[in-house]
Amino acid sequence: MSVFTPVSREQLDAFLAGFEVGRLIDFQGIDGGSENSNFFVSCTGGEFVLTLIERGDPQALPFFVELLDCLHQAGLAVPYAVADRQGNALHQLNGKQALLQPRLAGRHVERPDAAHCEAVGRWLAQLHAATRATSLTRQSERGLAWMRAQASEQLARQPASTVALLQPLIELIGGWQQQVPELPRAVLHADLFRDNVMFDGHHLSGVIDFYNAASGWALYDVAIAVNDWCLDQAGALEPRRTRALLAGYAALRGFTPTEQACWPDMLRLAALRFWLSRQIAAERHAGQAGVLVKDPGHFLQLLQRHQTVEIRLPLAL
Repeated sequence: MSVFTPVSREQLDAFLAGFEVGRLIDFQGIDGGSENSNFFVSCTGGEFVLTLIERGDPQALPFFVELLDCLHQAGLAVPYAVADRQGNALHQLNGKQALLQPRLAGRHVERPDAAHCEAVGRWLAQLHAATRATSLTRQSERGLAWMRAQASEQLARQPASTVALLQPLIELIGGWQQQVPELPRAVLHADLFRDNVMFDGHHLSGVIDFYNAASGWALYDVAIAVNDWCLDQAGALEPRRTRALLAGYAALRGFTPTEQACWPDMLRLAALRFWLSRQIAAERHAGQAGVLVKDPGHFLQLLQRHQTVEIRLPLAL
């Protein structure tokens, strides 16, 4: 179970006393997290999720609170921070920054179909539309500079086949840092995997885990989602689901010719980002009991498959 900081019932009782949520009934740690400690919390006043922030800049938490409130106000089902009786949304528990959020309805979809993927694409376009005109901004902790530095560091520890995959991307990132592509920007979720989305049937009922959210290229967010939602059992892009996700997005915001040109590289960049974070986590937590370490090899294989990308973005005629 990926709970890095345990919480006792006595600690949680004292914490919840500051909220209008009723009496604590039960709570349990949530399996599957790899960065923060998360708990399901049942109270007489409702169902909630408690998150203890384990990674990242604590100064960024007000951004997350404001972002989720913005999306909540825009009608998107997101876990906005619950304020206590004094109106405070940010808290401390067991030495960690803590957020209490409503537990969203629905469940994760392990085997999505085209309708699920279309809904994910449409939701991403809504996220980008809701944030594009706001003053919300945050620099990613795992942006181009981080990827270039970490990929360069990995070169000495990887076999020749992996080096052959990494080197062109390191050069691509360097080029993009010097001459930034003119691509539409917004606030990105930046981690829109299947385990961060809930569905009730084919209705997208909620999106969680915004702790990687940052300003960036909207197309990068689309590539991250496609790399998880649209793979077949062999690990290749499944055409029907990929086209459905892209069409769902394009129904609300059409892709530009520059995005079309950058699409294959963006898929590779998204694969590199998650191979790096998983590889670093695997090295850091090797042999450590109770910590979920996801397989970095999955994204290395995906990076290899993305050397050729046949499915293009839909462009308006």
